[in-house]
Amino acid sequence: MTGYDTALFVGGTRFIGRHTVETFLDSGYEVTTVTRGEHEDPFADRAGVENLTGDRTERADLTAARDAVDPDVVVDFVGLHPGEVREATDVFADARYVYVSSGSAYVPGDVPMREDRTDLHPCDPEEEDKDSVETYGPRKAECDRAVFAAATEGVEAMAVRPMLVQGPHDYTERFGYWVNRVAEHDEVLVPGDGGSLLHRVYAADLARALLLVAEEGKPGEAYNAADRTAYSLGRSLELIADALDTDVEPVHASARELAAHGVEPTDVPLYTPDPMLVSTEKLAALGWEPTSPTTSVAETARAHVDAGVTGPEESLDRETEEAVLRALRDE
Repeated sequence: MTGYDTALFVGGTRFIGRHTVETFLDSGYEVTTVTRGEHEDPFADRAGVENLTGDRTERADLTAARDAVDPDVVVDFVGLHPGEVREATDVFADARYVYVSSGSAYVPGDVPMREDRTDLHPCDPEEEDKDSVETYGPRKAECDRAVFAAATEGVEAMAVRPMLVQGPHDYTERFGYWVNRVAEHDEVLVPGDGGSLLHRVYAADLARALLLVAEEGKPGEAYNAADRTAYSLGRSLELIADALDTDVEPVHASARELAAHGVEPTDVPLYTPDPMLVSTEKLAALGWEPTSPTTSVAETARAHVDAGVTGPEESLDRETEEAVLRALRDE
C-alpha cells in the first residue's frame, strides 16, 4: 500500500487520459480532471471522478485546483511548453508529479534509445513557446529538463516518455488508418518492404505505467514506455487482419514509385525510414508488463471499426493509393 488515494489530472478526458482515469479508479483513487471544457467529458456521470474547469496556462487555475483537491499524485498530460511545466512543478511541489513526455524528446540515432544514455534535443529559448511540429521534440526535451530541475529542489517529479500510443479513443487516428484499410480493402499500399519499425505502446499499458511511476518511480528520473515486443508495419497488417478475421495483401512500393504519384513514404501513418526503438528496462524494473501485441492490436482494431475511424485527414487518400496500385500492377 502506498498511502496515495487522491489524484489530480491536468487534462485527462480524451485519449491517454481516459485510460488513465480508469486505471486510477480501479486502483482505488479519487480522480479530479482539470480541463478547459472544450471536449465532452466521458466521466461526467461517473462516481469517483470530478472535473474542474481551468486553463493549465493560468497559474491561478492550477492553484485553485490544487487547493480544492490537495492531491497525492498529479499527472500532467498536456504540458507542451517548458514554462508550463516549470509552473506546474512549482504549484504542485507537495505532490508526486508525473509529466507525460514523449519519445520525440530524444535525438534519434541510438537503437534502442535509453533514458540515461541517449541525448535529448536541445531547445533554444525562442523555440519554447512555438507550436510547430519541428519544435515538438525540443520542447518536450526541455519540459523533461524542467522536471529534473524541480527534482533537484526536492519536488517528487518524474517523466514518462511513451512512444507512439495506440488504443481505443485515439483521436489522432494514425493506427486507425491501417485498421480502416485492412477492414475495407483487399490490397493496401505499404512504403518500402513493410519493415518500418516504430516502437509503440498500448494506451491501457501506458496508463498502468503512469500509475506505477506515480507510486514507485524515483524523483528526477525518466521512464520509457513502449511494448516489450516491437513489431513492423507489415506485422501490424497481419495482426489487424487476424483480429478482423479477414485477409489483406500488402503491395510494396519504393520511394521512387511513390514519388511518381506525388507521394512521400511519410504521407502514410506510422512509417519511419529508420528504426525508432527505446529500451524499457527501467519501467520493467518497477514491475511493468505490457499486453501482448496480439491482444492489444485486436482490441484496438475492433474499437476503431466500431467507432468508424478512417485515419487522419492529411494522410494518403484512397484515390491516390489506388492510382499507385494500378501503376504497380501494370509494370
